[in-house]
Order: sequence, then structure tokens, then C-alpha cells
Amino acid sequence: MSLLTNVMDHSLDDGYAEAAARRGETGRSGLPRTLRAKLGLALGLVLVAVVITVGAAEARISAPTLAKERGELIDRIETGNSNADELARSVDKLRGEVGEKQRQALEKHGGAKADLVALLSGANEVTGPGVKLVVDDAKGAAGGGGGPRESADFSDTGRVRDHDMQRVVNGLWESGAEAISINGQRLTALSAIRAAGDAILVDNKPLAPPYTVLAVGDGQRLSTAFQNSADGQYLHVLQQNYDIRTSISAQDSLRLPAAPSLIVRTAEPIAGGSGKGDADTGKGTS
Repeated sequence: MSLLTNVMDHSLDDGYAEAAARRGETGRSGLPRTLRAKLGLALGLVLVAVVITVGAAEARISAPTLAKERGELIDRIETGNSNADELARSVDKLRGEVGEKQRQALEKHGGAKADLVALLSGANEVTGPGVKLVVDDAKGAAGGGGGPRESADFSDTGRVRDHDMQRVVNGLWESGAEAISINGQRLTALSAIRAAGDAILVDNKPLAPPYTVLAVGDGQRLSTAFQNSADGQYLHVLQQNYDIRTSISAQDSLRLPAAPSLIVRTAEPIAGGSGKGDADTGKGTS
């Protein structure tokens, strides 16, 4: 019973009681009570205030400089963009003047065949009936295995490639097309269809799918002849086996623009030369 009585009378340990008494003497604020501690705390607060003040002053001083540099940079960018736009307009104007002079030269020296020369060279825009052929990539990745493009080492058989467009264009020419354009890009006898990565280039201009091919000619006859040709069957195989989307339709009226840039070439015989050694006279179109 004496043990229970001792526990009840002394429920709080003596050490806890002593600590509580000492805390009461120093106060509950936790602030230092000695002069040295108070001076240290004051010095720390002063240093913090000085650092904050100096930082704010430097930020206020440097703000106008940064704003000025930013404004100058924006002015330089706007000036550069303006100059680039002006140069682009100048290039377009000069390109148009050169193209017009070339067309005039073709008309002047073409004689009775001036219209035919202009048509074949793409010097003038063309209007008339024809066909509209749209070729687009597959919606999803197509499976491989055999087919007309197996040897071409195509990793993604669901994409339309430059080789495909070459065959389409050659098939239309062979079927009787008089003029052809792809996505508004007029083709000529010197046009090149190449690839740069996944993009198809027509005369070094990148085109994006879907590829809309317009061909001027006898619409229904041209459509039938192309679909029955080897290149038309090739396109049909791509549609059936690789999910490439195609559609072809005869059109009553099409408008094809003139070629954006022409290269006028002429071929003239060498004076006094008529033998086999004159094979270096060159070839060209005029």
C-alpha cells in the first residue's frame, strides 16, 4: 500500500517538475535572456535586413536596364522580320518578272507552235476538262510482306512515297494528259519528284498529303486509260494491299497554274559542224 500511496502522491516525476519550473522562470517566449544572446540576435536581424535591402535596391536599379535590353531585342526582331518580308516580296516580284520575260520569249520564238511550246513548258496556266486523282497515306500502319514495293526497302508501307507519285505522274502522261499539277505545283518536262526523309519534294518544294493530282485532258477517256494502265494497276495494288487511299474522278473544268519558275534552254548547231564529232552540241528545250 505504501508503494501505491507514493505513486498517487508523486504522479509527476521529479525531473519533469524541475524542468517545468525552470521553463517557467525563463518564460514561454523562448527568447534569449542574457545580454550577449540578445546582441547576437539583434546583429543577425540587422544583417538579414541589410541583405534584403541591398537585394531590393539592386533589383530596382537593374530593372530599367533589363527592360531596355528586352525592348532593344524586340525591336531587332521586328526589324529583322520586316526586312525578311520585304526581301520575300522583292524575290516574288523579280521571279514574276523573270517568268513573264521567259514566257514572252517562248511566245516570240515559238512561231506557229507558240501555244504548244507554252503548254509543254508550263509557261502558261491551263484550263479544261480532265481528271482529279487524290492519293493519301493509310489511316494506320500497314503490314508488310511482298508486293510491288518489297524491293524498295520501305519500312512504313502505309505511306505514299516519291516512287509512287513518279509512277502515278508517268502513268497519266502516258495515258494522254496534256498538263499535270500536284497540290498546285505545275509539272514540266524538267520537273523532279524526289524524297527528303518522309516528305515528297516536287521541284524541291515539299508537299504534304493528301496529294491532289490534276491532269488536263479528255476526262473520261483519260481516267479509263490510266486505271487500265500498268501504273494504274500499281496504284490499285497499293490501295488493296497497303490501305493507301485513292480516288479518281473525271472533271468538266480544271485550272492548272503556270510553273513557278522556268529554265529556258536553247540548242544551236555548231557552225560548220555536221559530222559525228558534233555530238556535244547538247540538248535542250526552247
